[in-house]
Amino acid sequence: MQIQKSYENKEQGTLYVVPTPIGNLEDITFRAIHTLKKVDLIAAEDTRHTKKLLTHFEIKNQLVSYHEHNKIERANQIMERLLNGKEIAIVSDAGMPAISDPGFDLVREAIDREINVVVLPGANAALCALVGSGLSTSEFLFHGFLPRKKQEKEAELTRLKGLTATLIFYESPYRLKDTLRMISKRLGNRQIVIAREITKIYEQIIRGNVEEVLDWMEKDVVKGECCIIVEGNKEEEETDTLWWASLTIPEHVLHYEQQDHLSHKEAMKQVAIDRSMTKRDIYRQIHVKK
Repeated sequence: MQIQKSYENKEQGTLYVVPTPIGNLEDITFRAIHTLKKVDLIAAEDTRHTKKLLTHFEIKNQLVSYHEHNKIERANQIMERLLNGKEIAIVSDAGMPAISDPGFDLVREAIDREINVVVLPGANAALCALVGSGLSTSEFLFHGFLPRKKQEKEAELTRLKGLTATLIFYESPYRLKDTLRMISKRLGNRQIVIAREITKIYEQIIRGNVEEVLDWMEKDVVKGECCIIVEGNKEEEETDTLWWASLTIPEHVLHYEQQDHLSHKEAMKQVAIDRSMTKRDIYRQIHVKK
């Protein structure tokens, strides 16, 4: 168990998680600017990108890179400085650090070492897109980026199919069309929203069902990183979850392998979800001889 008192003086430093604008520079907070000016070091995903932001707000603190390719080596250096009492801020290229980026690993490392982690509020593309979508906000699931490989993406969407919560994904414009086709195939022709260039002058929000949006994409070009907001499952629970009631567990697994073309491992995973069982129990039912 660990209890953090964020603003109590300690011998070691504090790791500040500082959101940056996702497009419009006016979205940075006074507190974010003050924090970036006072810390001893700023760790940035792309120092060239962040340097422009710091220059705009006349922030001259030391800047180092922290990204997917150097995170292990750099984390050790950052932790050493924090343990020696230095205050360090982490920023991403845009939005809230640690959301679908390596900042998470740094936060986890600091917590494991009992270093205070202070998160500032700020811009976040997923929440802006959700609120502007008009789809339900009472329950939602932020997924981030889907797997790139077709089979893995299909398996992940199949796993999410029964959820009634609104689903939030990030996607590259280059993969958007293929992802929407797969959403149509695995989740059905649900209501969706594509939000692109959020807070920027070219901000665009496209609302409709999957087929309507795909038709629109045939006539228009989508640029910029996108948020996909997908309506949750609206089917009756009995229809969605009890279709397999007459099947044995091996038959249930075989259904997903043959009908949805899932691997044996992914099919067992989906059966475990359907039946509220562990994957280990499903494996034992099929593979362990009694």
